[in-house]
Amino acid sequence: MAKKRDGGGLSTTQRTARFLGVSVLAGAVLAGIALPAAGALGLAAKGSVEGFDEIPANLKTPPLSQRTTIQDSDGNEIAKVYSRDRTVVSLKNMSPYIQQAIVAIEDARFYQHGAIDVKGILRALNKNAQSGGVSQGASTLTQQYVKNVFVEEAGDDPDKVAQATQQTIGRKVKELKYAIQVEKELGKRKILQNYLNITFFGEQAYGVEAAAQRYFSKHAKDLNLEESALLAGIVQSPSRYDPVNDPQEATRRRNTVLQRMADLKNITQEQADAAAKKPIKLAISRPKNGCITATDGAGFFCDYIRKVFLSDRTFGKTRKARLKRWDQGGLTIRTTLDRQTQKSIQDSIGKHVYEDDPVATAATIVEPGTGKILGMGQSRPYGFRGNQTMLNLSVDHDMGGGAGYQPGSTFKPVIAAAALEQGTSPEQEYPSPYRMPYPSPVQTCDGEWHGNGETTQNENRKEVGPYAMKEATAKSVNTYFVQLISDIGICPAVKMAQKMGIERADGKPLQQVPAMTLGVQEMSPLTMAAGYAAFANGGEYCSPVAIESITDARGRALKVPQTSCRTAMSKKTADTINTLLKGVVEDGTGKEAGLKGRDSAGKTGTTDSRYAAWFVGYTPNAAGAVWVGDPQHQRKMYNITIGGVAHDKVYGADTPGPIWRDAMTGALAGRPAPALPTVPIDDPDKGKASGDDKGSGKHKPGRGHGGDNKPGGGWHLPGWPDILGGGNGGW
Repeated sequence: MAKKRDGGGLSTTQRTARFLGVSVLAGAVLAGIALPAAGALGLAAKGSVEGFDEIPANLKTPPLSQRTTIQDSDGNEIAKVYSRDRTVVSLKNMSPYIQQAIVAIEDARFYQHGAIDVKGILRALNKNAQSGGVSQGASTLTQQYVKNVFVEEAGDDPDKVAQATQQTIGRKVKELKYAIQVEKELGKRKILQNYLNITFFGEQAYGVEAAAQRYFSKHAKDLNLEESALLAGIVQSPSRYDPVNDPQEATRRRNTVLQRMADLKNITQEQADAAAKKPIKLAISRPKNGCITATDGAGFFCDYIRKVFLSDRTFGKTRKARLKRWDQGGLTIRTTLDRQTQKSIQDSIGKHVYEDDPVATAATIVEPGTGKILGMGQSRPYGFRGNQTMLNLSVDHDMGGGAGYQPGSTFKPVIAAAALEQGTSPEQEYPSPYRMPYPSPVQTCDGEWHGNGETTQNENRKEVGPYAMKEATAKSVNTYFVQLISDIGICPAVKMAQKMGIERADGKPLQQVPAMTLGVQEMSPLTMAAGYAAFANGGEYCSPVAIESITDARGRALKVPQTSCRTAMSKKTADTINTLLKGVVEDGTGKEAGLKGRDSAGKTGTTDSRYAAWFVGYTPNAAGAVWVGDPQHQRKMYNITIGGVAHDKVYGADTPGPIWRDAMTGALAGRPAPALPTVPIDDPDKGKASGDDKGSGKHKPGRGHGGDNKPGGGWHLPGWPDILGGGNGGW
């Protein structure tokens, strides 16, 4: 058997090199340092420390990364997020035992020496010379603190961490110079406090407060003698002395710390012996980091908060700066999330759509007039396993969502609002055949759209006009709205959508085609909910916001993004849309979504081939959107079971509608039920008015685009052939 080399397996050359390295450093130190315990220290060595004077004089200490707490609107915790689990506390909030224990085992002469312990260096040199290696270090607690500052500044960058911890004379010299500065500026107690807050204690715990919580589920100020000794012993090698994975090794290390404390007269020998006989008693608190731990299914909303922080220039000029600030943590973020609303959303979703169903659902509720996001949930939980997903199905692509989903006929009220703003009467009639070609040409914002014979059709053959706007909206008549957008032009519709904040989920501009009236361009539930909130808010649109306030680790308030409100339409137009959409839930396709005991309005939507189904609706104090479909856009909703209910084919009314109804019912329970303002609209067929007042019952043909006095705005379609082919877009 080969003879084992001395020095832990190092060759003679390696042992010599390592010994000389320590010797050179020590020689440099001893050559130029005056050694008062507290006072000015100087260094004037040659060779390996020639660059000493070029090292910057001030150690830049980055703010310690800490936990960030995300709260709901009432201040209840939703989740904690952090890059490093740390809570900074003062010495008075640390047990005296942990202060004594860490000094005893890491730097017994901490209070006697300056930044550099020359006796310690000489002792280490002697010990290392005897062993033929580097078996004992000579770093003071101050030097260790400086090294930890370098590591903290490196963050999670592996290259920077390697540079901060590399065993080179150059790094040690840099560490020494900064240690001199730190000793001079901070003093012993502040250094000890900083050290106990910055150092790593294993099990994802940084700082003694997080360590006390992790291992013993208590605060650092409440640590007893044996607990303090255990934590102090971990610092030298968190993996080796981990009490969770190797309690025997951790016990031996703890007892070493206890004996060292007795030797230094911090405790009596009797205290040390008594504590050493006690077995380790852990009360582990498992790490609860990130949005995956969020309460009430708010993981996606929690993740949305992070996306808002990283994308908004309010929190930093560059994404890199914002990311650094987020990773530093220490923030308390009060959000707009209303716990009652969030719970109601999740309860409704769980009742109607199961997480292992072949399709999913997402729902979002916002507050009209403020833009506050009150709740956001989906059927597939936040996570990485099984039916879980990290994709937020409620938001746009750049905020963590997918490419969006065709909203179908829920886009029709946007067209109606645009037409009303152009002067079209809500009593405007169109022939509205079962099937028809798209009219061509149609005016766009920058020219004309010319069709190629494309056709559209209604949901069933019985839907044949003429229809006026109220009945066409209640029945979601496709051919009516195709004629309407062709009459007013596409540009007013595009501009209305923009004013209502209704944009494509992929960030691309809206395509200027007549089929946009049927909701063929992908959008997110949050976009649709916020857009419809403008109807409830007298025509004023307010951009969605998720953050109420932020305070930093020192309790200072930070600036947060505010909602931006603008007039999207006149109040008369908004009130007219209220009337139209109340008809949908009272007598139209959305009857299953109607709320009991309070005014509500809304619109169903089902896309071509039934890849998606929607209900978007509102009351005066809440607007919500519900989508159901396959996030991958592959599963058509024919002959499908959702939430235990079998469907031949899915409609916006029979699945999204009830989800919306139950979510809104719970969200608004116990809250005011104001009336939606409406306007009287004559029903040409029935000769009676609907809305707040009765009208004359007389039919008033509307004017078409360009001032045409003919009924239907210039459309004469009786006798059109039943043209075959083409898609229906949505209803």
